[in-house]
This record gives sequence, C-alpha cells and structure tokens, in this order.
Amino acid sequence: MLRFIVRRLLQAVLALFVLSVLLFAWLRSLPGGVVSALLGERGTPAAAAELRAQLGLDDPIFVQYWRFLERALRGDFGISNGVYRGEPAWDVFVQRLPATIELSIVAMVIALTLAIPLGYIAARRKGGWLDTGSVVFSLIGVAVPVFFLAYVLKYIFAVQLGWLPPSGRASVGINATHITNMYMLDGLMTREWDAAWDAFKHLILPAVALSSIPFAIIFRITRAAVIDVMEEDYVRTARAKGLTARTIRGRHIMRNALIPVVTIVGLQIGALLAGAVLTEKVFAYQGIGQALAIGFERRDYPVLQVLIMMAALIYIVVNLLVDIAYAVIDPRVRTK
Repeated sequence: MLRFIVRRLLQAVLALFVLSVLLFAWLRSLPGGVVSALLGERGTPAAAAELRAQLGLDDPIFVQYWRFLERALRGDFGISNGVYRGEPAWDVFVQRLPATIELSIVAMVIALTLAIPLGYIAARRKGGWLDTGSVVFSLIGVAVPVFFLAYVLKYIFAVQLGWLPPSGRASVGINATHITNMYMLDGLMTREWDAAWDAFKHLILPAVALSSIPFAIIFRITRAAVIDVMEEDYVRTARAKGLTARTIRGRHIMRNALIPVVTIVGLQIGALLAGAVLTEKVFAYQGIGQALAIGFERRDYPVLQVLIMMAALIYIVVNLLVDIAYAVIDPRVRTK
C-alpha cells in the first residue's frame, strides 16, 4: 500500500507540472489579456507597452514561465489584478476555499443521502413505479444545466416565495465569529446558533442546485450495482443458508455494490468545482468558483493559475483517497 501511495504521489507531481505548463501557455493565449483588462478602453499604446514591460510580458514565454515557477516554489503566485486587486493570489485562494468546501460538503451530503437509499430501493423494486419514476427523475437531473436549475430555484424559493435568501453567504447585520471561514461550522463551534442557521439557509439553494448532477449519477450507479450484485451466486447462497435479510443487505449486497459507488463519488467530488463556478456565480456565493468566473472576466492570471492548480491538486488527493477506500472495501484490490 505504501509503495502504491508513493507512486501515485510522484504521478501527481508530474501531472501538476504538465498542467502548470499548459495552463500558463493557455492563459496567455486568451484574447484581450491582462494589459487590456487593467488599462481598459482608454489605454494608449504607449501605456500598454509600458505596462507590458513592467509585468515582464515582453520576455519569451519560457522565460516568463521559469520566473513564475521559481516564485511559485517559494509560495509566491503573484498579485491579483482583478478579483481582489493588490492582494496576493494565494490569499485569494485561502480566503475563498472554505466557502467552496462547505458548499461542496453540503451538496455531496444531500446527493449521498438521497441517491444511495433511493438507488437501493429502486433496484429492489425493479420495473415498479418507484423505479421508473426515480430513473426519469435522475435523467432530468443530468439533463438540466446546473445554472438553469439554480435560476429556477432562486426564482421560486427566494423571489416568489421568499423562504430562502437569494444570494450571499450571510445576512446583513449578522454578527458572527469566523474561525475556519466556514460560516455554518463556525456558528456551531462558537454556539452562535443564529449565525449557523442563517448560514445554513444561505447554503440550501446553491447546495441543492450543485447536488443535482452528483445525485443523478450516484443514484444510477447504485441502482445498477445493486441489481448486478443481487444476481450473483454468493447472494443466492447466503439466502439458501438462511441468513437474515439485514445480514444479506449489509454484508453481501451493499458492501459489494458500494465499490463502484465509491469510485464515482470520488470523481464527483472533484467535478463539483466545475458546477460550483456556475452555482456560485448565480447566487453570488463568495467561493473559489465565483473567483474563477471573475478571474476569467478580468484576465486575472495569478488568481486563475493558483485556483486551477490547487483545484487540480485537490482532485488528485481526493482520487488517491478514493483508491485507498476502494482497497479497504474490496480486499482483492490490495493483492494486485
């Protein structure tokens, strides 16, 4: 297991290096560029040339990349010129990450809480009305774009009914102590129940919108896996031995059916960032997804570089943990 983890970590370092090269070159090939974003429409050619020289953009691309790599290895990813102008790009990531983590955790909890039990029940009642309705509902969850669902939820529950706040992370006037910058967790830790409840209400709509695709995919994988496992010989043998239904469900069906589910959950955790960009933009939720959207609009290269690189690192770490969990669930994996 240790050799496997070390090998994966080395692969992760190589993947991050290749990504940094591609990302650096791609961002600087985008039309407009940071000079246009900083100077705006009133910038003169002379001012543009002076700014390009100050930023080192006149140097060859490989010189610019080497300079970026040297600074990045020291923890210096540059200064934001769009998201938080004048702030270090790394600080933008650190400030924004807790909000996206909190949103992603709540969204994944919603998806798992609904998808796994519903997938199991639908598989047990294959062909019934519950199974058919659940499959149709999951197809809708995959087909409907996240941003469209976000706007629909916002219009119905925030604008029309007024049950939930339409945007932001906290209401104006809420005095809260922030320890981790996860507002709901901070409220629970400090026993500021009004702040925790307010943060939870702000999380509901973006979390539900963000959970739609993970829910649909996890439901379908769970349903298919349970159906396959229920037809295996060892399940029929367990029934013939007279084992209780609870033992068969827990030890034989769900334990084996969860193997592909764990894999897909890991992939969905990494994919939540893509949905967070749209969801956070709709709800003005101050996470790294919104920062990415603003960074692209304003050509904030330092912020985009650190956010995308750190998102890739999180994705790699999550998948490593998934592989380890896979080996724990299925002992056969450890022998390969």
